[in-house]
Amino acid sequence: MDSDEVVLRRAGDSDAAGMADVWLRSFAAALPTVRRAHGDDAVRNWFSSVVVAQAESWVAVAGDRVVGILVLEGTELEQLYLDPSWRGRGLGNRFMALAKQRCPKGLDLWTFQINEPARRFYERHGFVAVERTDGLRNEEREPDIRCAWRPGG
Repeated sequence: MDSDEVVLRRAGDSDAAGMADVWLRSFAAALPTVRRAHGDDAVRNWFSSVVVAQAESWVAVAGDRVVGILVLEGTELEQLYLDPSWRGRGLGNRFMALAKQRCPKGLDLWTFQINEPARRFYERHGFVAVERTDGLRNEEREPDIRCAWRPGG
């Protein structure tokens, strides 16, 4: 199955477990040196009780399996994670196009400084770094970067 056959749709309550699983697998693969602030059960609970319930959440579904997630809160791109086996197959580009369609006046996001593949991905999509921190304000205590995309910028 390729990226064009994957369905992007709004997430529902029944997607929370699959979303959490994608987040957990992706975080482990992309950020093996970053300390996770919460255990697996807390992450799963957060997806079911907070993310899906309160944020604009989207899933990429291949067959009956969640393979990617996008979470928007206003103009903040809160989460964009792909199952590691789906990286580099165009799915992130589809999610980014959706995010820009949903927030045509601009988007902001945070990413860890150490996550160079994510930083390159966001830069390819027109995001620029607007702030760097020492990580003391995030739960992982990992230096991060705030990035912004503005149309025409």
